[in-house]
Amino acid sequence: MENQKQQKTVQNKKQKKWSFRNDPGSIFLIIFTAVIMALMARSCAMNMNGTGLLPNGQPAQQPVELTFSDVLRRADEIKTMEIRGNDASGTLTDGTPYNATITYDPELLSKIADTGATISIDTSKTWVDYLGTWVPILMGLFFIWWIFRGFKGAAGGIGRTLTQQNPTKITTGKTKTTFSDVAGIDSEKQELMEIVDFLKNKEKFQAVGARVPRGILLSGEPGTGKTLLARAIAGEANVPFFAASGSDFSGIIVGLGVAKIKEIFDMAKRNAPCILFIDEIDAIGQRRSTHSYNDQDREQTLNQLLIEMDGFSNDTGIIVIGATNRADMLDPALLRPGRFDRQVYIDLPDLAGRREILDLYAKKVKVSSDVNLQDLARGTTGFSGADLENLLNEAALLAVRNGRTEIAPVDVEEARDKILMGPRKVRKMRPEDIKLTAYHEAGHAFVSVMYSDITDPIHKATIIPRGRALGMVQHLPIDDKVSMTIAEVRANLAIALAGRSAEEVFFGSEKITTGAESDIAMATRLARYSITTAGLSEKVGLAAINQVNNFGNRTALENASEKTAEIVDAEVRAWLDAAHADAKRLLSKNKETVRRLAEELLARETLTGDEIKEIIHGKHASKQTKKSAEKINNKKVKKDATK
Repeated sequence: MENQKQQKTVQNKKQKKWSFRNDPGSIFLIIFTAVIMALMARSCAMNMNGTGLLPNGQPAQQPVELTFSDVLRRADEIKTMEIRGNDASGTLTDGTPYNATITYDPELLSKIADTGATISIDTSKTWVDYLGTWVPILMGLFFIWWIFRGFKGAAGGIGRTLTQQNPTKITTGKTKTTFSDVAGIDSEKQELMEIVDFLKNKEKFQAVGARVPRGILLSGEPGTGKTLLARAIAGEANVPFFAASGSDFSGIIVGLGVAKIKEIFDMAKRNAPCILFIDEIDAIGQRRSTHSYNDQDREQTLNQLLIEMDGFSNDTGIIVIGATNRADMLDPALLRPGRFDRQVYIDLPDLAGRREILDLYAKKVKVSSDVNLQDLARGTTGFSGADLENLLNEAALLAVRNGRTEIAPVDVEEARDKILMGPRKVRKMRPEDIKLTAYHEAGHAFVSVMYSDITDPIHKATIIPRGRALGMVQHLPIDDKVSMTIAEVRANLAIALAGRSAEEVFFGSEKITTGAESDIAMATRLARYSITTAGLSEKVGLAAINQVNNFGNRTALENASEKTAEIVDAEVRAWLDAAHADAKRLLSKNKETVRRLAEELLARETLTGDEIKEIIHGKHASKQTKKSAEKINNKKVKKDATK
């Protein structure tokens, strides 16, 4: 065994031994370097001309530089002139050496010769001149020979050479990830269990004559677990896993993508059964166009991918898995049966899925028993699996920053607010701006409680600035909603416009601010969607009017005449005006309650949902609340006094 190992080591050393024959590019580089050095030596020699030492050892006088106009003007002062090409040198009548750049002109030379000057013209060529003439020609011929030498090799010889110089980044080996490491997408896992079963026991499929999908396309929002699921399939089946990105198959060299496609598929065939995963496959699989001639190399790469996928026999055991966020951009030929037979869309996790994901990642960090993961799952609607993992990681970082050994509820709240709204901002705000923000958020919170029977319950209200927002009111959904009634739509519109309504009720219409910008935009989108798409307006009816965004210009209406567009605009305005009036009516009738709520926000900066309900339903704030408010007010008085 030891002798065999030694023989293999010797063979590997022999194979790795470098030679000019195996690396002709090095010859090219050496010759190029030699030419550059020769030209630099020639330049240095010319610059050193006339700067040597005299026979007695004294340094020679530095030559003066003359322009062509100087030579014309001082022709009678020239004693000697030696001409080589456009360069001239010699001495003046006073013995001063000179260098000049001239244009060959017989009249000029005769004029200088008439003054008694000695003129000599050197037409001989040095070895540097020959080198500068012939070496570029020889280098060009050598490069052409090297290119054609690749074509004369075996099929794909040039492609093989290029892929050796530009290797594809391929992740190889067996992965330890299994389906137990994937949570929140049970239906998608069930869809892919057949692939695992085929890779483990393909005989029972062959006995029935069933053909297992050759390719699976995983699509969905970023962070939903497409790459993780592909790794889990390979880990569950215990087969090799080859992973590459679609951008790895594109390059500046034409034909490189085709060669790399051949390379990775040859590697997969040698290691079958296996999983071949191509992430972001839309980089090479985009829909081909009949009128575009600017991306022929990408289309050739796509053609090679289609050929390789179609060339598989049914029993090779190679499963190609592609992942993309833009399945609508892929070429139809790539999605036909026989290539990507099965398309699995991975949606954002629902409430139960988010809870499973949080339970999975909570095992990897230390979470306090006080943290309610169910409430956290309720408050993270629209989060992907990657977002939830990032949420717990941010909470862990905050816990370490605050000197805790495990994640506390306050860390989870802070991490969620940071992800949703941005980091906490330390801003120097005027007292009137802080007061106006408190009444703005109190208006949102009050109307939310008034409509709590048909909308999501309020979670908290805060006037702590985050990102671009000066404050916010958060709601905690009980479960995931797939639709809304018209009553919910109108209630949400009133809640969105309650902040502006509170500014008008408590400060007057002359002191309204731009702080309601995002609220108005959100309410407008909801109203327009309900009217044009959901068919909730009696005036517009059940006609679907699609919104078209023309590259940043004004939003136009599709499938609608100008008259219909005017009706839609008027209806949107009517819905928003009605919601605004509804919010003002509720706030005007309960001014004292809203004022008390705003004062509590000013004193404590953040109120939980239970505290907000306690204040609104007529109960006085707790003694602890009053004490904390007094402490904060005393601090403010001290700060003002110091200023």
